[in-house]
Amino acid sequence: MFEMLAKMFSYHFMVRAAVVGLLVSLCAALLGVSLVLKRYSMIGDGLSHVGFGALAVASALGLAPMVVSIPVVMLSAVLLLRLSSRARLKGDAVIAMISAGALAVGVIVLSLSNGTTGDVNNYLFGSVLAMTGEDVWLSAGLAVVVLILFGIYYRKIFAVTFDETFARATGEKAEAYHLLLACLTALTIVLGMRVMGAMLISSLIIFPALTAMRVCRSFRSVTICAALVSVCCFMLGLCASYLLDTPTGASVVVANAAAFLLFWFAGRLRERG
Repeated sequence: MFEMLAKMFSYHFMVRAAVVGLLVSLCAALLGVSLVLKRYSMIGDGLSHVGFGALAVASALGLAPMVVSIPVVMLSAVLLLRLSSRARLKGDAVIAMISAGALAVGVIVLSLSNGTTGDVNNYLFGSVLAMTGEDVWLSAGLAVVVLILFGIYYRKIFAVTFDETFARATGEKAEAYHLLLACLTALTIVLGMRVMGAMLISSLIIFPALTAMRVCRSFRSVTICAALVSVCCFMLGLCASYLLDTPTGASVVVANAAAFLLFWFAGRLRERG
């Protein structure tokens, strides 16, 4: 076992994937608890499609993909919140509208460009080989920023998650904290697209939170459990992809699905007991 791990992490691309993947998994799990509780879990799926469209355009124009996609996805998160709170279109309808439009733009750009399909496919489905040293440093730095901001505003996020009306009544700027949550989610989505891919990154937001809720009851315990489940499932998926030669993103999702079933079964046993 230890020999296998030593050999696996003797490859630099595996070390880079592990560092970025663990940080992104942790960020996604922490943010996912609030998103799931507010019935806004599909925001990750919508923003990942926006990220794909931005990456396709950046690759076609020869621009730095991360530099282009981060502001575009963050602006889309802000727009999504504005539309869902002030317009007649609500929640899932807004997400579907923005994600479908962005995905269509990405497909059209790919069909009109030459020589960019392989690189963008790495973002669409994920690839541990796509991580460069610069990507690792940028992703690690931004992930630390996400974790620090979440820690600083943890109590505020908790307040607007469970009782937004009471939070507003006590003078909390609920809209500002919703905006912060959306921007942190957008940043996490973009960071994780290299390893997980645009089509699977939202699973890191949804699965750990739902898994932790099968056995935990308080917000703090769910958050801690979701974080632990997320990082463990990522490592299991990464190791499985190395041993079985399977796609990393898909392997991580399967590991999360297995963890959900295990926790669901444990929760049912506890209820019956």
